[in-house]
Amino acid sequence: MSKRILIYIIIGWCLLTIIEYYFIPYFIVVLLWMLLSIAFLGMAIIQIIKLGREWRSLNKLRIIKVSVFSILFYLTFNQSPVNRLIEKADWSILYDRRNDIIEKVKRKELNPNGSFNNGICKLPYEFPVVSNGGNDIIIGREMDSEELIVKFWVFRNFFEAPSTYFIYTTDENKIDEFDKLITKDPDNNWRIEKNWYRILED
Repeated sequence: MSKRILIYIIIGWCLLTIIEYYFIPYFIVVLLWMLLSIAFLGMAIIQIIKLGREWRSLNKLRIIKVSVFSILFYLTFNQSPVNRLIEKADWSILYDRRNDIIEKVKRKELNPNGSFNNGICKLPYEFPVVSNGGNDIIIGREMDSEELIVKFWVFRNFFEAPSTYFIYTTDENKIDEFDKLITKDPDNNWRIEKNWYRILED
């Protein structure tokens, strides 16, 4: 395996990670990363065995291969640090677009338009998406009140499994609820700035 192929593998892994974050459903992600973890672990073991056989004349490229496949195995098996990094970049890059959407919701230019009357508003699908898993948002309003809650999916799960959101709200009851979640589980829930939260909801 040449250095060029090794570079292609690293680039491919980076692109796949970004595609997975935005587009691939959870049940496919689990299978995909499990297969990739096994593949990278196998390649790392093969390179370690070859390195052991060549210990008298250490090959620099072999050491690089061992390092690359070991790191890719770790980052594939434990996706959390990588996803958190992408999430932070995603929040910063799309900050203005999400705030523009909030202003449109406040002016009632954007309203729930899903077929099940469950608060879902389907946004035009364009990249980069502001809400993962389909570019839908959830809009909630209190009756006879200006209180508002808008949810953007960070990680959209299926069925009854928990999903993760960027949430904008002016509802004091919701803010109190989120503050309690933050106290209970600060690793998965936190306040980003005034009215904005990152929340893992059951």
